[in-house]
Amino acid sequence: MPEEIDTLQSVMDQVTAFFIAYGFQILGAVIILLVGFRLAGWAGNAVLALCQRRELDITLAKFFAGVTRLTVLVFVVIIAMGKFGISIAPFIAALGAVAFGSSLALQGPLSNYGAGLGIILTRPFAVGDTLRVRGVTGVVEEIRLGATFLRTEDGETIIVPNGKIAGEVLTNSYHHTVVEQTLGIAYDADPGRAIDLVEGVLAEHPGVTAEPAPQVGIHDFGDSAILLGLRYWAPTERYHQTRYAVNREIHQALKEEGITIPCPQREVRLLGGETPP
Repeated sequence: MPEEIDTLQSVMDQVTAFFIAYGFQILGAVIILLVGFRLAGWAGNAVLALCQRRELDITLAKFFAGVTRLTVLVFVVIIAMGKFGISIAPFIAALGAVAFGSSLALQGPLSNYGAGLGIILTRPFAVGDTLRVRGVTGVVEEIRLGATFLRTEDGETIIVPNGKIAGEVLTNSYHHTVVEQTLGIAYDADPGRAIDLVEGVLAEHPGVTAEPAPQVGIHDFGDSAILLGLRYWAPTERYHQTRYAVNREIHQALKEEGITIPCPQREVRLLGGETPP
């Protein structure tokens, strides 16, 4: 029992000596970290507010705010480590070796981050734009360093790695998407009247933009019908909804005017000769 008491007393003495020797350094490091975290948040919010006042793109503003927070935190951690007398030189050398080794294994993810940084700085598209790339189309919902998030009309989210976007041919139609289609009318119908009816439907429909103005005209002459071409812009988030509603109204307008949409026809002639058994 006396030996256990002596051991406990020795441990208590060592703990007390440690806190006497390093207590102020630990307290100072904790205070520096707490103040630093608050300062990093304040600096990030200040940069974000400044970018918003200058009407900078929201993605770029968030990027600058995040970089500011990270920079302040790095300096705070370095100062806090210095309170313990820890040299940061070995850590920097170790981080350099780790970064060199991991760069070989993480070429794909790192290329995505590099491409994301280029996208954020050059801003070929912004949040809310309609982006078409590598066979997918959607409204840009968020741009991160690693990937760009697209939202479809059905509410689906498409995640495109930024490395797949950089160097590709992009189609940015901003907030709208063009609708292109053809409509066949009978050859005995008046194409001018049909064009007027279609233009009237497009002009009155709330989902069709007035600028750029819709385009309607004779697109081609088919075997069984005169093909009218339609081109108009609809909001990307309601693309199919607008297109279906417009088609229904065009069909109703043509029907009321007596303009028919003919079915394909073929004329078959039997030449003289014996009829096969």
